[in-house]
Amino acid sequence: MKSTELAQQQTGTIADVQNSADTRRIPIDKVGIKDIRHPVRVKDRSGGEQHTIATFNMYVNLPHNFKGTHMSRFVEVLNLHEREITVDSFKEMLHEMTGRLEAEAGHIEMSFNYFINKAAPVTGVKSLMDYDVSLIGEINEGQASMNIKVMVPVTSLCPCSKKISDYGAHNQRSHVTVTAGTTGFVWIEDLIDMVESHASCELYGLLKRPDEKYVTETAYDNPKFVEDMVRDIAASLNDDDRIASYIVESENFESIHNHSAYALIEHNKEAD
Repeated sequence: MKSTELAQQQTGTIADVQNSADTRRIPIDKVGIKDIRHPVRVKDRSGGEQHTIATFNMYVNLPHNFKGTHMSRFVEVLNLHEREITVDSFKEMLHEMTGRLEAEAGHIEMSFNYFINKAAPVTGVKSLMDYDVSLIGEINEGQASMNIKVMVPVTSLCPCSKKISDYGAHNQRSHVTVTAGTTGFVWIEDLIDMVESHASCELYGLLKRPDEKYVTETAYDNPKFVEDMVRDIAASLNDDDRIASYIVESENFESIHNHSAYALIEHNKEAD
């Protein structure tokens, strides 16, 4: 007997426990796999693409009458793409996953490091800045939606400290996170640019002394409370027709306190 025939015969005799009936009549909202790493290609705004490793969380719903889902099929969906997973094909993966697992609803999170080659503001010396990015997709009864989440580190300078001090003002590094539900195509860089434009000053991977002077003075001339930061970014998101909903949050890691300052704004423009 040929090996392929033997394998098919053996497969036919193995019990499919996951597909057996369950009598508890309790559906499961999300079941699947977490923290699986896979190589991906991500297109950037300059026309190139970045090769990176993404971490995936992949879930589907499970009706009350099934005992379990087929975990191996999640991995099969990833491997079908080999290295071809891109931002453009992300929604296709949602359809493939729910189709292969015969599910009505599904959820995929794809998190990765994204790099931008930035030039210092005075000397122009270039260096890479890294950003945490996630694509978060949902599908329900064939309708797919996607959010882009970016975490952007910036500098913020305290307006109160500047106002009350005879000289100097304390500043801090801030993590601004935007989670945007989109109706049109949005580059990752578009969201990063939007956040950095509303900070006291943006960050750079490499600075020479003239650059350091520039960013110090720029931050001093542009003080921002954590409340100012999220409000200014929210105003720009409100004006962008490609954005249907958003969450913008800022955590300022205080330099004179042993705690952070934090603010969040959440808004669904389609509900207006």
